[in-house]
Amino acid sequence: MAGRLLLRTCTATLQLRSHVAARCSQRAMSTLKGIPTDEEQATGLERRALQALKQGKDPYSMLKPKHHAGTKEDPHIVPCIGTKRLVGCLCEEDNTAIVWFWLHEGNAQRCPSCGSHYKLVYHELPH
Repeated sequence: MAGRLLLRTCTATLQLRSHVAARCSQRAMSTLKGIPTDEEQATGLERRALQALKQGKDPYSMLKPKHHAGTKEDPHIVPCIGTKRLVGCLCEEDNTAIVWFWLHEGNAQRCPSCGSHYKLVYHELPH
């Protein structure tokens, strides 16, 4: 008699567990859309950044900068929120000394050591 009672109790417990587990997984995937994408879940600054990237903008300079030759016709672009900025130039690849100079708004300017051209471009902050 005790064996039958124990067998019924174990069977009922296993049925309850399988029923509860099935209900949980059913509840988790009950939405028709499935798992939301990053765009659907994003909020705040992350959402603004994703929307700007969809439009082709780079609001927080997250993408790799475009390569410029450094010539007078195609100078290196330096973003700035003011009218002048301090720029450091590594004139050669294995150079250990940085050549610092002030870059002012207007025409492209040359590095005093190697001759690369740099141009200051006004950059508005996104927020």
